[in-house]
Amino acid sequence: METIIIALIGGGAVVTGIFNVILFCLQRKAAKEDKTDTSKDMLARHDAAIKEVNEEMALLTYGILACLKGLKEQGANGPVTEAISKIEKHLNEKAHGG
Repeated sequence: METIIIALIGGGAVVTGIFNVILFCLQRKAAKEDKTDTSKDMLARHDAAIKEVNEEMALLTYGILACLKGLKEQGANGPVTEAISKIEKHLNEKAHGG
């Protein structure tokens, strides 16, 4: 059961990330085609939105990690332990620029 919950949460995070990448690409393309001052404003708004999404993704990652650790405390093992290790490794690499 916990694997399904983890998969749903992870899948939601992945879909959100993919959607934002597509949105970013489309807005960058439109901005390059339109060289007016409004494109600079749009890029500034877009950069602010990307920063906000990145902060939200960080919070989701920490939330997922907390859920996984709770499952492990309740005796879940295997994929839970593996996922915890991968998330912690990823967070550590990002924190140290790796």
